This record gives sequence, structure tokens and C-alpha cells, in this order.
Amino acid sequence: MINGIKGLIDLPGEIPWEIILAYYIIAPTLVFLIAKRRRALKNFTTLDWVYIGIGAAAGVVWEFYLGAFIDRVEPKGIEYFIDPGFWGRMIILFVIAGVVRKTGVGMVSLTVFTFLSDLFHYGFSGEPLYFFYEALTYGLFIDAIIAFTGGKPFGISSKTYPKILAAIEGAIVGILWGIPDPIIYEAFYRPFIYGAVVDWQKVYFDLYTHLAFIWIAGLIGGLIAYRIEKAIQI
Repeated sequence: MINGIKGLIDLPGEIPWEIILAYYIIAPTLVFLIAKRRRALKNFTTLDWVYIGIGAAAGVVWEFYLGAFIDRVEPKGIEYFIDPGFWGRMIILFVIAGVVRKTGVGMVSLTVFTFLSDLFHYGFSGEPLYFFYEALTYGLFIDAIIAFTGGKPFGISSKTYPKILAAIEGAIVGILWGIPDPIIYEAFYRPFIYGAVVDWQKVYFDLYTHLAFIWIAGLIGGLIAYRIEKAIQI
């Protein structure tokens, strides 16, 4: 066992580690190539780093403090479908991505978020696997929309219907954000790190409940990001 990681790869129902590794290599490579082709690769400025730090810190505060409080007062059973902490973090990082608009902001923001989460909440057991998980799933999905739009995410690439496009792009990224936890975490990380048994019925249930409404949060996040983009656009 290394840093709390058992490293089990042959548990029943566990996704083969080769599939996860292939995704971790192929997906960011494709996003990088698309970003290069679309001219969405630029160096971060000092101000960009400030935004990233603020966004990551705000995400931690929202998810583990404000979101946790809302979780305690929301009606029982709703938590399966609505996760205020997670959704709030997503919307905050949409805004940061809309402000910075450079491929890599998603992965870097989620790396900083993970570091702060470990520092103040989880502890560093299981690292560096969680750095890869957060950056190459949630962070990469944000970077993908930046790359595909040529550095103009959440509606600002459109002159005719920018709000509609912002809502659609936000909803798409929101749907993507609903996938990693039930698939990669439940079916690979939990068994690989902790030796947990994979229950595919639970995986399917979690996937359904995650995807049921998270697109609404993504839609709202896309519109908020668009409004802030327009407000600071020079």
C-alpha cells in the first residue's frame, strides 16, 4: 500500500486500469491538438493565475461549507438528484473559465481545487490519483469547450444567439460533469484505492440521478459565465 492506495486491479466488476490510463492519455492529447488548431493555446498571465486561485478557493468554500449546509436542510431524497455543493463548484469554475478563456484553465483550476480540498478537508491519502481524476475529467471537460470554441466559450463565439449558445454549451459540459463520479470513481477508483466492491446497479443508479438535472445547473452556469464575460470584455 502506497499513501493509502491498495492498487487492486482484479476485483469483480472493476473497470480495467488500461482503459482509465488510455483515457488519461488520449483525451487530454485530443483536447490539446484541437486547442492548438483552433488557436486556443495561450500562456497564463499573472491576472489569470489570480482568477484561478480565487475560483479554486471559492469552489472549496462553496462545496465543503455552504453546499454542505444546504445539503443538511434540503428535503430527504433530493440529495440523490441535486447536489448544491458540487453544482455550485461547477458554476464557479465555469465563470473562471469564461473569464480566462485559455485551454488549460480547467485542468489547472481543478488541480488547485484538489490541493486545497486535501489541505483543508480530505487529507492527502490517495494522492496523486485524485489530482489526475479531478484535472483530467472535470477540468478537461471545461478545457474541451474552450478548445472547440477557439477560446470563446459560453456563447461569446456567436453574434446572433449568444445566450442560447451559452446555455447549450453549459448544459453539455454539465452533462459531462455528471459522468466521472459514477463511472470512474465508483467503478475504478474506489475498488483500486480502497478495495471496495463494485455494484453496477449502484453505478447505473448514480449515473441516472447525476444526469437527471445537472444539465440545468450547467445551463445556468453557462448563462452566468456569459454575462460575466460580456461585462469584462474589452
